[in-house]
Amino acid sequence: MTGSARPPRARRAPSMADVAALAGVSHQTVSRVLNDHPMVKQETRDRVQASIEQLGYRRNNAARALVTNRSGLIGLVGAHLGLHGPGMIAGAVQEAAHDAGYSVAQVGLPDLSADALRSTVDRLLDQAVEAVVVAVAQRQALDVVASLDLPVPVVLVQGVRPGQSMAAGVDQTAGGLLATRHLLDLREAGGVSGGAPGGVAHVTGPLDWIEAVMRREGWLQAHQERGVVPGREVVGDWSSSSGYAAGLELAADPQVEAVFAGNDAMALGVLRALHETGRRVPSDVAVVGFDDAPDSACYWPPLTTVRQDFAALGRRAVALALQALDGERDATLDLVAPELVVRTSSVPG
Repeated sequence: MTGSARPPRARRAPSMADVAALAGVSHQTVSRVLNDHPMVKQETRDRVQASIEQLGYRRNNAARALVTNRSGLIGLVGAHLGLHGPGMIAGAVQEAAHDAGYSVAQVGLPDLSADALRSTVDRLLDQAVEAVVVAVAQRQALDVVASLDLPVPVVLVQGVRPGQSMAAGVDQTAGGLLATRHLLDLREAGGVSGGAPGGVAHVTGPLDWIEAVMRREGWLQAHQERGVVPGREVVGDWSSSSGYAAGLELAADPQVEAVFAGNDAMALGVLRALHETGRRVPSDVAVVGFDDAPDSACYWPPLTTVRQDFAALGRRAVALALQALDGERDATLDLVAPELVVRTSSVPG
């Protein structure tokens, strides 16, 4: 052979017209089924869906965007996505957007500078996103976001205060209250060391995170309610190693009989420090974390913690974005209520 063989021609992707022909309906009927229009008989809907599956038809969203001038994209700006909370929030937003028929363009922040934030948002706008969800909890970053004059709606999902418009969040202060009230109740009942009631120690997250500040506010408020002086406070950085260092410091103080750690990772470090120093959990020191991370039930002892409903948070964030696209750009939602999950790090099994 002197000539080279031609490569096989790529098979043409099935079109909406192909689906219509196979199902025996019009092009418009296929479009109505794809858009879940209510005025389609169930028998017709089933026939169209069967034809879609048989042909392997996929909607061309790029072409649809040209016609409707809508991309079907929601932008997500995130930071510290390797941490449990931010990572779960990002996943929840993506799942909720998918359920609503949207895709998510996610960009992680290299740092929290104003330039990085502006550059990240510009990248999303270049992709024609219809709305932007911002998942950062640092005060300085949120100040920059507030200063941006964007042509699309912006929804916040971290560092959110009650009554804040265009924001979906978990009530972090209520979570701090739940954790601390639980520990104070145990102390007042003599359930920790059988001693006299006293304050609860707190290992906080970094205090440039609004969520760490709000959890700390709940810790302080619970003491104020009881007229009890708060216990010792140590600032961590969300890591188990910082919890371990804080735990060693607290374990050396015989007055420390209850510890509220600002997240489960730091609580894990506290548990290790208490074990190594001979302080028994929970009979000598009760410990409560925050997040209900997937492995917190497998700590030893299993960790009492505050659960955040990230799925509900994602649904609310996407719902706000869609409301804003329909013209309601100042909507306000109640914060998601946290839940105390009691295990044997605070109450003997």
